[in-house]
Amino acid sequence: MLVINQSTTIPEHEIDFKAIRAQGSGGQKVNKTSCAIHLSFNIAASSLPENYKSKLFALSDQRVSSDGLIVIKAQKYRSLEKNRQDALARLKDIILRATEVQKPRRPTRPSKRSQHKRLDRKTKHSQLKQNRGKIDY
Repeated sequence: MLVINQSTTIPEHEIDFKAIRAQGSGGQKVNKTSCAIHLSFNIAASSLPENYKSKLFALSDQRVSSDGLIVIKAQKYRSLEKNRQDALARLKDIILRATEVQKPRRPTRPSKRSQHKRLDRKTKHSQLKQNRGKIDY
């Protein structure tokens, strides 16, 4: 069971694990063992609350497919169990990132002083450029 927060959990039977061979260089057992994990999680068929599902569907992440399948490949470690735990942690991170609420932006205005400073800089710069021109006698 994957615990997302105090009120939300995902049962193990909703998460599909597949052991695959890891990429990259290896030792003597490289062609015999499958220690990488391919995790797939179907958002629509899960027991997550509806607001979580809608936010996950709207997430613009390459690991979330258009038909609502989250696919994670974990091959950081040489152990199958450590890669499994890593994939679960990454799934939890995706779900938490999708459901965190952004603080609303309060529009701000520049102060009077900063506006005057900006306009003074502009006039000084334009005077400087005018003084660079040809002098007509």
